[in-house]
Amino acid sequence: MTDRTRRETPEGRRAPRRAARRGSTSRRALVVAALAAAAVVPAAWATSAVGGVPDEQAAPASAAPAARALVEAAPVGDRSEVLARAQEAAALAVAARAAAASAGVEGSAPSSATSSAPGSATSTPPSGLSSTPATSTSSSASAGAAVTPTTTRPSASSAPAAVQGGRGPLAGARFWVDPDSDARRELARGGDPALARIADAPSALWLGDWVPTDQVRARTAGVVDRAAAAGSVPVLVLYAVPGRDCGGYSSGGLGSASAYGAWVRAVAAGIGDRRAVVVLEPDALAQVDCLSGGARTERSAMLRDAVGVLAGTAAVTYLDAGNSGWVDAATMAQRLRDAGVDRARGFALNTSNFKRTADEEAYGERLSAALGGSHYVVDTSRNGNGPASGAESWCNPAGRALGVPPTTTTSGAHADAYLWVKRVGESDGQCGRGEPAPGTWWPAYAVGLAQRAR
Repeated sequence: MTDRTRRETPEGRRAPRRAARRGSTSRRALVVAALAAAAVVPAAWATSAVGGVPDEQAAPASAAPAARALVEAAPVGDRSEVLARAQEAAALAVAARAAAASAGVEGSAPSSATSSAPGSATSTPPSGLSSTPATSTSSSASAGAAVTPTTTRPSASSAPAAVQGGRGPLAGARFWVDPDSDARRELARGGDPALARIADAPSALWLGDWVPTDQVRARTAGVVDRAAAAGSVPVLVLYAVPGRDCGGYSSGGLGSASAYGAWVRAVAAGIGDRRAVVVLEPDALAQVDCLSGGARTERSAMLRDAVGVLAGTAAVTYLDAGNSGWVDAATMAQRLRDAGVDRARGFALNTSNFKRTADEEAYGERLSAALGGSHYVVDTSRNGNGPASGAESWCNPAGRALGVPPTTTTSGAHADAYLWVKRVGESDGQCGRGEPAPGTWWPAYAVGLAQRAR
């Protein structure tokens, strides 16, 4: 059982701030500085990777503080793009360095970036928990910080090469940043500056039974229209399936299959022919063990219908498939088939959890192989500091950090994107320790996630 966002910010006042765009040379200089500070490759090598910045603009590898200062000097509204460029270049550089090491030529430039499936990882259901504590080796890069990979660098023999710019329908996509997010409003009230790392990053909008059927079309259309006007793609999470969360912290959902079908059709009408990413029903397949046989069949039918309805829009749909520590790949692959994954782009992993990106990609590749090449996305919103341990370690665990910001540059052979599916800074639930209710904005926790991001 993982946390699910149950409240959405009302439309209210919208006051997006438009930051002046830096020139391409300025952005490239920031990218080079970030790469050099991370010591991913020599400064001259990083220069060629991002496209022709004069050598004198590249910071030396020992200048991490200077590089951090350069990135933090970027206008708030420009940081996401600067960091996305840096991250993409860093991913390419890591892959190239691994390839070069295998050839015995340290620091030589890559001829191309190709992808291969990562190695396998165990997928053992947790003992006594419906959703496992997560482990995370994803890169932790966030707005306002130098882009420094936090993963252990892969060996030359096992490292998959990053795919620059992504693949398929999301290739090169810019994801939508909510200008009125809780983090943005907290900053406006004088909140900790570290919250800019959250406010500047694209994050998903959750739509559930708290948005009635007669309102959800307009709510969806409003977000999709604004994203289209900004030249970006929104990520929507649909979370209203009957019997949601099996009576857990985020229990709820619509009252019947027919009500759910009508609600999904209203969402689809709000999307129409505008681009969007849809993550469909977190936990709905991973948790079916709590349902009776008839209820399981009905749930699969509801999800299959929803996938078919969304297939008639411009949305790119991913059925939620839990995470690598929950349901074994063979079982989950069958559940995805039953739910109509063949009519979706694929599946989503690690939603609201903390699993290592490498582990999720290994699991994703096993699922993909079982499904004939289906694609997937990974939630990296809070997996920047690895796993927590102990009972209910999935629920507001201490010491976690933001993961790599949303990007279409990935390492998994069938991974389309890393996304922030979880609304970062919202509580997972009371967890018996006095935390806020699920979906409640929790500034102190959000600040901790941001401050620990590297």
